[in-house]
Amino acid sequence: MATIEIYTTPTCPYCHAAKALLEEKGAAFTEIAVFDPALRQTMTQRANGRRTIPQIFIGSAHIGGYNDMAALDRSSGLDPLVAP
Repeated sequence: MATIEIYTTPTCPYCHAAKALLEEKGAAFTEIAVFDPALRQTMTQRANGRRTIPQIFIGSAHIGGYNDMAALDRSSGLDPLVAP
């Protein structure tokens, strides 16, 4: 299974939705809270300049935000990436 990392903040509703979708899929993930400016800068660099949260990475692939991941799920592309 690929490593899943999600950059979040505690009050972000899209972050909560993204985590809920991953949990529904039974996917283990690492949550990285971006309170520290250095972590936010790392996220922005990894996400090709995108500064919004969440930013989701599965393995070496940048999935994008919640809407991107939800669209991937609707097109049946998420399950193969998060399957154990």
